[in-house]
Amino acid sequence: MKLLLERHNDKLAFVTTNESGLTTITDASEKVGGENLGFRPMELLATSLASCASIDILLILEKQRQKLDDFKVEVLGRRGDEIPSKFEEIELKFHFYGEIDQKKAENSVKLTLDKYCSVAAMIENNSTLKHSVKIN
Repeated sequence: MKLLLERHNDKLAFVTTNESGLTTITDASEKVGGENLGFRPMELLATSLASCASIDILLILEKQRQKLDDFKVEVLGRRGDEIPSKFEEIELKFHFYGEIDQKKAENSVKLTLDKYCSVAAMIENNSTLKHSVKIN
């Protein structure tokens, strides 16, 4: 993997470009001099966790021939007060829409978070990961 981070302005915003030419913007909060132009780095970390898990979950359910109409993940993060302000807890609320077997959905989430998701593996030693599954 190769990424290039470049300063976006004379404040605290940055543009990161990957090898495919795709970009994302990160910025600091306004209270420390940012301009709210992009995600905060910790928001991106939580997004990375949710999207990494989602890819694996959807691939597992596809192999199990589950009829998924839609899918969403709510991410709730709680950070500590000390510096660095690490995530103490991240909760992922998985919402499945369609003809999905509850047990298969729960098993796919557990398997993903315990075995397949690289981001979860990086985070789990420093934060408590919680999850829930709801079929809508």
